[in-house]
Amino acid sequence: MPPSRQLSHAQAVVLMVVVTLLWSTAGVVSRQLDSAARFEVTFWRSAFTALSLLFILPVWRHTSGAYQRQPVSGRSMVGEVMHRHWGVLPESRAFWLSGACWSVMFTAFMLALTFTSVANVLIILAAGPLFTALVARFTIGQRLPVRTWLAIMAAGAGIVYMYGSQMVAAFNDASADATALVVGSLVALCVPVAGAINWTVVQRSQSQGEKIDLVPSVLLGAVISSLLTLPLALPFAATASDVGWLALLGLFQLAIPCALSVVCARVLKAPEISLLALLEVIFGILLAWVWADEKPVTEVLLGGCLVLGALLVNELLGWRSRTGASRTQSLNQSPTRT
Repeated sequence: MPPSRQLSHAQAVVLMVVVTLLWSTAGVVSRQLDSAARFEVTFWRSAFTALSLLFILPVWRHTSGAYQRQPVSGRSMVGEVMHRHWGVLPESRAFWLSGACWSVMFTAFMLALTFTSVANVLIILAAGPLFTALVARFTIGQRLPVRTWLAIMAAGAGIVYMYGSQMVAAFNDASADATALVVGSLVALCVPVAGAINWTVVQRSQSQGEKIDLVPSVLLGAVISSLLTLPLALPFAATASDVGWLALLGLFQLAIPCALSVVCARVLKAPEISLLALLEVIFGILLAWVWADEKPVTEVLLGGCLVLGALLVNELLGWRSRTGASRTQSLNQSPTRT
């Protein structure tokens, strides 16, 4: 997206909500699979994400005017072709680090869903703002308003309440698999940790004025995830229906929304991104409840309401603060009457 067409803050918020809705479809779709195993699920989804981005990125870069940029001295011919069409940045450490973070998120998320329920996985993902705020604060010195810290604490309280109730129920029910719940939760914990590092890398690259586009790092992450999980996915057991569902996830649940989320990160602060991403928890639980019959307990619904409330209050206060600052600036810049 060209700089001249950069999103406004309000547009970035709305787009990020759409992104979280697309992200939230992974849980309910994974419950439609017939025979695909753990690593095979991750492989096919990542592979279709990579294939989708191989077609999406050239169009993206052509629209943004990236084709007209001057070649970088010292870059090989192959590297230049890959950069021209897919935005690969072999000389950028931020590009490789972001790609590694995406690969961890892609892999850990789907693996976690094969161990435990959609609600349990999404509750763990909601820890993202805590990790992101801390990483951004101590690595790039990003100051956070009090309202953001309060929203993070309120969202964290809702998460603890929801997850605690799930753990208690699992250990009290002899038929429940508490081990799978713990393993799935630990695997899921890799997602917000990697996400916090990823968003901070994006923010830092932009704040330092680096003329790079980290959207292709989503492609790199999908390729890494595919290569790492392929040996573990063999022999394939997925049916044609399974492959079709995973192809849809690769395009609409990963390729498109992950690319759009990087665009949002150019406008929104890292903690704002993670707070809005919490909507994935609400959407995902609702979709799994309605379409996969994974009904959450009352405590999960109450905790989810607390999380959603924290999001809404933080955004409303932020909008009011930005509006007030804009009005003050306009008054200060207006000509003085004599």
